[in-house]
Amino acid sequence: MATPDFIRTIRASAGHQLLWLPGVSAVVFDDQGRILLGQRADNHRWALLSGIPEPGEQPAAAIVREVYEESAVRCVAERVVMVKSGDRITYGNGDVCQFMDITFRCRAVGGEARVNDDESLAVGWFEVDALPTMDEHQLIRIKQALSDEPTWFDTTSFE
Repeated sequence: MATPDFIRTIRASAGHQLLWLPGVSAVVFDDQGRILLGQRADNHRWALLSGIPEPGEQPAAAIVREVYEESAVRCVAERVVMVKSGDRITYGNGDVCQFMDITFRCRAVGGEARVNDDESLAVGWFEVDALPTMDEHQLIRIKQALSDEPTWFDTTSFE
């Protein structure tokens, strides 16, 4: 994901130290029940579309914006399916981040899926039983979006 300007400003004074950041991701379904995925330009892996809300931006509005910016698909956020903090990530330049991700189940309402920015190598719709190779965290979020279960969150306390 491209680094938003407000994070570049923070990095100018914070250096490479750990930044705790909000994140949003989407399991977007079309009318045929297929899932929208993007092949990331940074690591070449297939993943759910995701991003970082701008300061003051509501999470649901942020994911609708991110999906459009990355794929040219218009969607509506239907419900939160998961809230989870991720592992620390150290980037090639030494920056360290940890994201608290809110995953939304979304429904496509328009647009044609295509690469719409420089964050993706490819974008496409996939049948649930024919997904490309993805990491377990991606698959768990898809499984949760397919279920009628309540929002998932980890109740383990921090020690």
